[in-house]
Amino acid sequence: MKIADRNEAGAGWLAILLGISMIVLVVSVALAAAIGDYSIGVDTVFLAVTNGLGLTHADIPPIEQSVVWDLRLSRALVAALAGAGLAICGVILQALLRNALAEPFVLGVSAGASTGAVAVIVLGIGAGSVSLSLGAFAGAFCAFGMVALLSNGATSGPNHTILAGVAASQLFNALTAYIVTTSGNAQQARDVMFWLLGSFGGVRWPDFQLLVIVVFLGLVICLLMARSLDAFTFGDEDAAALGVPVARIRLILFGVTAMVTATIVSMVGTIGFVGLVVPHAARYLVGPLHLRLLPASAAIGAIFLVLADIASRVVADQQTIPIGVVTAMVGVPFFAIILYRAKPQQ
Repeated sequence: MKIADRNEAGAGWLAILLGISMIVLVVSVALAAAIGDYSIGVDTVFLAVTNGLGLTHADIPPIEQSVVWDLRLSRALVAALAGAGLAICGVILQALLRNALAEPFVLGVSAGASTGAVAVIVLGIGAGSVSLSLGAFAGAFCAFGMVALLSNGATSGPNHTILAGVAASQLFNALTAYIVTTSGNAQQARDVMFWLLGSFGGVRWPDFQLLVIVVFLGLVICLLMARSLDAFTFGDEDAAALGVPVARIRLILFGVTAMVTATIVSMVGTIGFVGLVVPHAARYLVGPLHLRLLPASAAIGAIFLVLADIASRVVADQQTIPIGVVTAMVGVPFFAIILYRAKPQQ
């Protein structure tokens, strides 16, 4: 088969996959808006959404209109954007570091962002001038710096960066725990620790508006640099030989990862393993070319986290499990499988 024919076939399959993904995502969001302690029919959900958009003026109970439009719909859409954003970050890090285990949670980026966000929340650092997202962004970049410093010049094998990430994660988790236990009251400490495990309970429409800008901006930047990401998978030297400005592209893409991760963490806390699981699933479906892999990962990541949010509300009776617990139940076995397959053959 000619290269042009293969590319055309790949683009056609991607279009089909994205079309199916959008249908599944819409259904998932509808279910997320219907399911909860107060169950609401899907038909009522549809009317509440069209009412909220100003398309209809259907007569439905005000409490159901408020629950769907003000609480559950914004929560489901933020979950979708968070899943898409974390999946994109996983794709970037796996390409830049040439490591199948790379993702913001494993590399300690999420932990650094959490520390920055908690410092703003509990200590009031920069109150009135530094937002929660900016504090998380600073923490994420500090984590990146530490991982780069620990792994610089290492020759211990492809998993050395992951070990550096584990060290960074432990350090920033310890700093977060120290800040919470020494500076916050008991109720504040409980709220922050629950938030750190991941929760969509407090998100509203302003969070969606910010996150949609950040995630789509990050996706566009990555798509514009898709060919450079393809080159990075062969190594820095080969990428430079192909004319890629390695240092500049790496800095931009690390900045995108920090920006997206920090924004998500500042809103919903730390959610692990989405950036690990989803890119591998998408790579299996559409192949390694990043022009296809990035949108496929974003679509699958959105669906995955919406379904995980639904599961967090229905697994236990009368209570919501932190979303990070649900993603870990899927991600940890997946992590173990990848680690096992990556070990050197005897």
